[in-house]
Amino acid sequence: MTEIPLRRFTARVLPVDARGRVLLLYGFDPAHPDSPYWFTIGGAAEKEESLEQAAARELFEEVGITAAPERFGRPLETHTVEFSFADRAYVQDQTYFPVRVDTAEVRFDHMEEIELATTLGHRWWGADELEASGEVYHPPILPALIRRAAAPS
Repeated sequence: MTEIPLRRFTARVLPVDARGRVLLLYGFDPAHPDSPYWFTIGGAAEKEESLEQAAARELFEEVGITAAPERFGRPLETHTVEFSFADRAYVQDQTYFPVRVDTAEVRFDHMEEIELATTLGHRWWGADELEASGEVYHPPILPALIRRAAAPS
């Protein structure tokens, strides 16, 4: 029997510091623990929640940074991806939001259990630095998104 993918609508967050760097998380899929990668903060919108509200909630839950939903800029990009995580298939609409933040202390104390178990660390990245690093990151257009997020508004 073929598994029906879980359909999700997600807000992805690109927190930008004063130096134009974006905070990314480093982690892995539990089905592939030997293949870590860099990725954006974010997750699925809950019922009756706007994508901006989801972005604000996820930013706080995943890294402990507070930003009101109205502080998020216009979406940089929306695209649909199909992937698996923890052997579960997903079809996910991902909308990327920039938000200007102070380089704050990052805290993982509000993460869900699966996030905490699969997140190895965090780092502030510039687009050129990430591109030249040889590191694995998702989505493949992440350096371009960082450039757009860091551009003066």
